[in-house]
Amino acid sequence: MKRYYGKFLIAALALIAISLLAQSPAPTPPYADQAELSKVEEWVLSQGAVESIAPELAAILGLGSDRLPVKLKSFRTSDGVSRTFAVSTNPIQKGIVLSALKTIADNAKIYSIGTAWLTDRSGTLRQTREVNASGARVLPDNSRAAEFNNIKAFFLKKLEATGPTITSSPSPRMSATAARGKKENK
Repeated sequence: MKRYYGKFLIAALALIAISLLAQSPAPTPPYADQAELSKVEEWVLSQGAVESIAPELAAILGLGSDRLPVKLKSFRTSDGVSRTFAVSTNPIQKGIVLSALKTIADNAKIYSIGTAWLTDRSGTLRQTREVNASGARVLPDNSRAAEFNNIKAFFLKKLEATGPTITSSPSPRMSATAARGKKENK
């Protein structure tokens, strides 16, 4: 009897394994093996607004001295700060610029204040810049690392909120990293 029981147990385990394999497995995220921000990058490239980063900010971030063509998604907070995810569309100057900037209009002068970070698909912080009325300055990356991680998480959540299929969203407002002097879209 024990002999038959052992064979039955082995057969049952084999059937369970086969039935589990036959079932459709849980869907794997299409980007599971890719870098941290690659899925956000693809979302922005497919649905983002076409803009450009001002030459001054592009130069400060080491992305050339001309306007940097980008696609971006930007979301304004209640206090007027635009959280922006911009992906370079210039094949020579690859990079992702995350920013949390507020545009100020003061005596016919328009400028931005806040922070801009340079990263790539890996989500690794490459450069941190503080932007204000007098220009931008280099900051130690660890000085704003928590903010950088928060803005990355913000965009990952925004992507998740779009669901499994990425659908068109309303036009994002223009980022303060975009060309200076233009009004924000609503």
